[in-house]
Amino acid sequence: MLDQKIKNYLKEKGLTLKGQKVLVGVSGGPDSLALLYYLWSKRTEWDIAVMAAHVDHMFRGEESLQEAKFVESFCIDKSIPFVMRSINVPQVIEKTGKNSQTAARECRYLFFKEMMEEHGFDYLALGHHGDDQVETILMRLTRGSKGKARAGMPFARPFGKGQLFRPFLCLERQEIEEFCSENKLDPRRDPSNEKEVYSRNRYRKHVIPFLKKENRHVTRHFQRFSEELQEDERFLMELAGEVWNTAVKTKNDNEIIVDIDAFLSLAISLQRRCIHLILNYLYKNIPASLSAIHTDKIITLLKSPHSSGNIDLPEGLNVVKSYRSVHFQLNFSQEETFYYEISKTGELLLPNGHYIKVEYIKSRIFDDTESILLNPDVISLPLIIRNRRNGDRITVKGMNGTKKVKSIFMDEKVSIQKRNAWPIVTDSDNNILWIPGLKKSIYSYDLGNSDCYLLITYKKQ
Repeated sequence: MLDQKIKNYLKEKGLTLKGQKVLVGVSGGPDSLALLYYLWSKRTEWDIAVMAAHVDHMFRGEESLQEAKFVESFCIDKSIPFVMRSINVPQVIEKTGKNSQTAARECRYLFFKEMMEEHGFDYLALGHHGDDQVETILMRLTRGSKGKARAGMPFARPFGKGQLFRPFLCLERQEIEEFCSENKLDPRRDPSNEKEVYSRNRYRKHVIPFLKKENRHVTRHFQRFSEELQEDERFLMELAGEVWNTAVKTKNDNEIIVDIDAFLSLAISLQRRCIHLILNYLYKNIPASLSAIHTDKIITLLKSPHSSGNIDLPEGLNVVKSYRSVHFQLNFSQEETFYYEISKTGELLLPNGHYIKVEYIKSRIFDDTESILLNPDVISLPLIIRNRRNGDRITVKGMNGTKKVKSIFMDEKVSIQKRNAWPIVTDSDNNILWIPGLKKSIYSYDLGNSDCYLLITYKKQ
């Protein structure tokens, strides 16, 4: 019964193992030991080579070491090639701050990849079963996972230079236990599986039994739900991949700028997935703390009637709205404060890539679009070129009183990202003379009679 069930499942998934080399991750527990035994029993029928790989995570000292020796002894008895590694995962946790399950999984999978490459294996088989799938889906839905993560574990996925697959997803835990009994297997039992400090154990001991009482086919239904959701998600992500560039204005390793109007014209299901594509592109490895709640916050920000706003995401990713654009910035830091003094004449390159040139001329004829002309007799030298400060105000010709520089930036729709790098030209008394490219002060019109004039030019490099 179990044999035919697995064969049908592999056939349905289009996976043929005939003539293949399969590495099996084996902890020594019922699921992985049954998987190893099952694949070993098919070595002649399927013409497959099987190797067992075990990791001692060093959580339980001598006890976990004895589990490693048990798996090794089992393999020796069956003439199954065996590889193992002891990894001080508690030390890894201390260094990285990761939780125990994440750290253990990452260490274990890295070892599996190394062994597959070293021994020329194309497949890694893991013993996750249908009940594990139900637990995984419920846990991820409960903590607010998004996208394909909600579908649980895939039957197969690329892994290293090969493929990881889970042939037992079509089975329930009880079927595996019965298989162990029928074949006189004596698996090890990890006592930590009984501790309710781990959320998975709480689901296993309380939620799954309740669901099975409600419907004895719940495992099968969850597996079908998982597969259908994965198929739907695959299609929608492909579609999102085709349309997201229509909304992306700029893309580089640390920043993506999106046109809000183009983005909001997409269907909401594609909006969410375009955000996932953006986050995947920037993060490379999505933080575990990122959830569907963050996606909803981003969409709310884009739909907000306010022209600006920002959201801080995990691991230094900032989402900044500025008028009709939104900037996704990874490890973005504001430009450093700059401050330059020019006593007479000179030329300098600014952090934003533009340069400012100061010179004296005798004529009042100049390019009014890129320059400002000043009377050196009515201002206090040296000239100062700096970035904006809180409370900056400028006296603009034709205005009564002064106007905030911040308001000018807003009126001129200067993006938040550019404001800190925008130069402000003042005299030594901190009178703002010019905001290049935006506004000139009354000093630019107070030329009077002078033998020469101070010309300041602001241009791209």
